[in-house]
Amino acid sequence: MKVGKEVIAVFLLVVLLVTVIYFAEIKQEKPKATKIYWFIPDGLRADPDTFMLYKWAQEGKLPNIKKMMDNGAYGYSIPVFPSHTPANFASLLTGTYPVVHGIDDGQMHIEGYPLDKPSTSGFSSVNKKVAPLYLSMENANKSVVLLSVPGTSPPELKNGITIRGRWAPWGFDTPAIIFEPKEKLPTRKEIGRGLRLFFLGQKLTDFTDEKVTEGWTNAPVSYSTPYETNFTAYGLTIFGYIFDRTNDNKINYDKVAFSLDKSNILAIVSQGKWSDWIPIKLKWQNSTIDSQVKIKVIKLWDDGTFRIRFFFNNINKFLVEPSSVAEELTAGVGPMVDFVDNWPNQLIYEPEDKQTFLEEAKMSLDWHRKAVSFIYSKYKPDVFIQDTYTPNQMLESRWWMGDVDKTRSNYSESKAESVWNDILWMYQQVDAIMGEAIKNADENTLIVLSSDHGIAPLHRQVKLNNLFAQKGWLKFKINNATGEPITDWNNSKVIFLKMCHVYINPNGLGGNWYRGNGTEYESLRNQVIDAINSLEDVDGTKPLVKAVKWEDAPQVFNLSSDRVGDIVLQARTGYQWLEEMDKNYTLFVTPLQTGYKQATDPTEKVMWTPFVIMGPGVKKGFELKEPIRHIDQMPTILKLMGIEIPSYVQGRALTEIISNN
Repeated sequence: MKVGKEVIAVFLLVVLLVTVIYFAEIKQEKPKATKIYWFIPDGLRADPDTFMLYKWAQEGKLPNIKKMMDNGAYGYSIPVFPSHTPANFASLLTGTYPVVHGIDDGQMHIEGYPLDKPSTSGFSSVNKKVAPLYLSMENANKSVVLLSVPGTSPPELKNGITIRGRWAPWGFDTPAIIFEPKEKLPTRKEIGRGLRLFFLGQKLTDFTDEKVTEGWTNAPVSYSTPYETNFTAYGLTIFGYIFDRTNDNKINYDKVAFSLDKSNILAIVSQGKWSDWIPIKLKWQNSTIDSQVKIKVIKLWDDGTFRIRFFFNNINKFLVEPSSVAEELTAGVGPMVDFVDNWPNQLIYEPEDKQTFLEEAKMSLDWHRKAVSFIYSKYKPDVFIQDTYTPNQMLESRWWMGDVDKTRSNYSESKAESVWNDILWMYQQVDAIMGEAIKNADENTLIVLSSDHGIAPLHRQVKLNNLFAQKGWLKFKINNATGEPITDWNNSKVIFLKMCHVYINPNGLGGNWYRGNGTEYESLRNQVIDAINSLEDVDGTKPLVKAVKWEDAPQVFNLSSDRVGDIVLQARTGYQWLEEMDKNYTLFVTPLQTGYKQATDPTEKVMWTPFVIMGPGVKKGFELKEPIRHIDQMPTILKLMGIEIPSYVQGRALTEIISNN
C-alpha cells in the first residue's frame, strides 16, 4: 500500500507543529521553587523615613539584603492588630487575620475559665484555628526545620524538626535570671510583677541572702571580710563567694567565685566580665537535664552588693522535637543564646546593663548565624523558618529608641548618631544571617526576609486598672513583701488585661468568667468607655483612639469575637496600656523602656516591616510601590512553590512580583 506524498507532508507538518508547541510551552513554563528559607526576626522595623533598611542596603551597609533586592522583589508589609508577636506570626504563617486563625493576643481568656490567669496562649500551636504554611509544606512531602518560631510548639510536624517554639506552655524553658541581694528588694518592689516572665511566670530577677562565709575550703584570699550567697534556679544551687583581691586597706569587693560545693571553684569573675560556659545539671519534674550556664557579674559595688546574671543554654531535650537535636545543636553550634534580655525587659535598671545587653545580643546573633550553616549541613531541610527576638528587644529597651526619637524634647543629633551605630550594627548582624542562608541554599530555594511588626517610640504608659480602682470598679491590695498586686476578683466589676482587653461584669469577676448581658451590663460597659475616653495626659493628650465592643471586634479589628474582652482598646501611638497597679492609683507613668508595639495602629509606618524575596519565579530588582499586607506573604510563597493555597487564606498571591520568564 503506497502512501501519497500529500499524506506524508501533512503528517510531517503535524509533527512539526506539535514539537514547536511542546517546546514553546516548556519555554513559557514559569520556574518553580522547591525549597524555602524564611527568616522572620522579631521587631525588625523597616520604613522609608526612619528605619531605612533599603537605603542602608543601597549604600552597601547591608550587602546581602542588597543582593536580594537586586535579584528579587522588595517592599514594606503591614502587620495586623494588635500589632504584636503572636497575632502577627500566626497571620504570616496562615495568610489570615486573627478573625480566622484565632490568635487575638498572647495571653487570652475564654468563657468558662477564671480571669486570674490566661486560659489559653496565643503562643501555643494548638490554638490556631487553621493550619500554617509549614504544615502545607510537610503535606507536600517537604522536610521542615523550625527554629525559635513562636506558635510552633507543642510540635505539629510529624517528620520535621521543631526547635524551641517560644513561648508555649510546653517543655522546660530556662530564661536568664538576674540575682541581687535582698537589700535591693525595696528599690525594686515598685516594679511589682515586672520582674516575672510576661508579668505572670517565673522570676526574671530574684533576691537572695548575703552573709559572712561559712564552710568554704580552698577559697581565694580576701583582704576584706568575704561574703557568700547562693543562686538557686531550675533545681540548681550555685554558691557565690564575694571577695576583695585588692590589698589597699580599703573595702572594695571586686570579684566573685562560683562553686557547687564551696570547695571546687567553677569560675572567678570580675565586674563587667563573663564566665565561660559551665556544665551543670538542672532538674525538671522527675528528670535531670544536662545543660550549661554562662555567668556575668554585671555590677559589684565596693560594699559587696551585686547584680549578677545567669544565662542558661536555651535548649534542652524537652524543648526540641526530636529530642536528640538539642544535644546535636549544642555540640555543633554551642549552647543556645536565642535572644537578648527577657520580656518584660530586665537589662534596663543599671547603667552597666547596656553593655551586658550588647554582649548578649552579639552572642545571640552569632549563634543564629552559625546555626544556619549547621542546620543546612546536618539536616538539609527543604523548608527552614527561623526567628530571633533580639531586634525587638533592642528597639524596645531603654537604651536606643528613645535617643533616635526626634519627637522627644531632649533629642540630640550627636547622641542619636552614636545610638544609630548600635542599631545599624544589629541590622548588619541580621544581614549576615541572611548571607549565611544565601551561601548554603541552592538555586531552587526561595530566600525570604520579613518580620512580625515594627517598633514605635514609647513615651507614656497608662495604668488603666488604677483608673478602674478610682471608680470603685476594681478592688486590689499590694503585697508588701513583693510589691505585686493581689486582685479581689469577687468584688471587682472591671479589669484591664493584656494587651488591649477590658473585662466587665456588674455581678463581679470571680469564679469562671462568662460575658455579661442585659441593661446593667450595657450601662457599665458604656460608663467604662466614657471613663477611658475622658483620660488626658498632663499635656491634654488623650491616649485612647478606639474602644470597640466585643461584638464589633471582627469588623473593626479583624479579631475573633470569642477570644477578646468585653471592650477592645486601640492606643494612640506613643502610649501603652499597662495592666499593673500601685497603691497610689497613678494613671500615667514614664517608663524606662523607650519602644513598644502592642495595641497600636498597625498601618502606621512605625509598625511596617520589610518584605524581601528572591529565587525561582521572582522578578529581579522589582520594588513594590505600595505596602503589602502580612497575610499576602504566605499565599505568595505557596504560589511560587506550586503548592495549593488553602481555601481559608484571606491574603492574595502577589502576582506582580512573579516573573514570566
